[in-house]
Amino acid sequence: MRHDPHPSRLSRAPHAWWVGFVCGMATFVDTAATTGIAVALVLFQSMAPGAPGLTPDQIGLLTGVLTAGVAVGSLVGGRLGDRLGRRRVFLVTMALIVVGSLTPFFGVSFEILLPGIALIGLGVGADLPVALATISEAATDRNRGKILVFSNLLGGFGILMAVLIGIFYGSLGPVGGQIMFGAFGGIGLVVLALRLTIPESAIWLAARDERRAGVQTVRAERTRLRDFGRTPYRRPFVTLLVYYTLASLAISVAGSFGTFVAVNVAGIPVNEYQGWTLLAMPAAIVGAVWFMSVADTRFRMNWFVIGAVGVVVANLVPVVFGFTLPALIVSVVGSTFAGAFCFETIMKVWTQESFPTMMRSTAQGTIYAVARFATAGLNVVTPALLALNPSGVYVGVSIVAALGFLIGWIGFRRATRSSFDVESELVADASATDRPAPATPATA
Repeated sequence: MRHDPHPSRLSRAPHAWWVGFVCGMATFVDTAATTGIAVALVLFQSMAPGAPGLTPDQIGLLTGVLTAGVAVGSLVGGRLGDRLGRRRVFLVTMALIVVGSLTPFFGVSFEILLPGIALIGLGVGADLPVALATISEAATDRNRGKILVFSNLLGGFGILMAVLIGIFYGSLGPVGGQIMFGAFGGIGLVVLALRLTIPESAIWLAARDERRAGVQTVRAERTRLRDFGRTPYRRPFVTLLVYYTLASLAISVAGSFGTFVAVNVAGIPVNEYQGWTLLAMPAAIVGAVWFMSVADTRFRMNWFVIGAVGVVVANLVPVVFGFTLPALIVSVVGSTFAGAFCFETIMKVWTQESFPTMMRSTAQGTIYAVARFATAGLNVVTPALLALNPSGVYVGVSIVAALGFLIGWIGFRRATRSSFDVESELVADASATDRPAPATPATA
């Protein structure tokens, strides 16, 4: 039967949608920082050989440092979120982002930007897994998918903020880049204040108390890293690692280097390109709202397939029609809309549903970490590859994306089990900690 030694905690919990908004702002700050830093680094670059500013190689290296920081932060923050609690971690991580955003105001040289961007990456990476776990544990089976999609939609507004700053201040050069850092740092400070209203997850507290008291429930006993290699967690864990890593490699080229491609391959000014990319915002909103309507239904896998095909086709548009402004905009808008059904959002839903409380944040962080380490390595060499053969890069990432989506479809096409249904089940005895978790739905 379902065991909860502290049922009154649920009655004192804030509304699930408020938790989704406040914790979902992690996605806003994540996308604002990653998109905004990509634009800012272009604004910090040297306009002529020997002139002050960043070189293309330094831009690639700083982008890789940001991504690697997110990877390390995800790995460490996810585990700490399961061990120490969600609230402690997500307060510290947002503070790290705010501190890192101050760096370019002391200078925009490579040596000064490096530690600040690394700090932002660590904060963003550690924040996401615990924020998502907090959201999923505050929600119910009827709205969990919707709220997770909504939290991802907030990321679209983070991109919008970065794009608008690029449009209005892109002509200011380094000053425009400083404005970019100040904007997402200021938002991070507001989010930090709002997070003081969010208590610790009631489900995490129940799991901690059960573990201390020796009550052997699934959520109290499934806490070890080796549990990821056992049934029923091995299949979703491996699937999510491979699928999301491959998809991230493909998405990172357009996401992190879209402005770089526009300026250095197509010869388009930053503010002009950023102005046209505003069209991606309504595409993101429509895609997210559309997916919200199916996220908690049996049709979400059908839309995953449609979105996967759309992303692959969109990446090939510049290859077929050339690296022109219309082709790049169609590619960005198309992949943004289609990605709402098959990339970040569905990964979050699958991860939150596949693992019990004391593994949930660790799983999310590990999946993010592996994907970000891989993209960090790619980001370091991407500018050089784009300069050598931009068409070859886009064809390559399209193939990688297709393979990743195929693995995701194979791994989850028949998935019906949710850990939220069984994690409060009592385990029969101590030896059961080495056996698979129960697979039958819990009764109230």
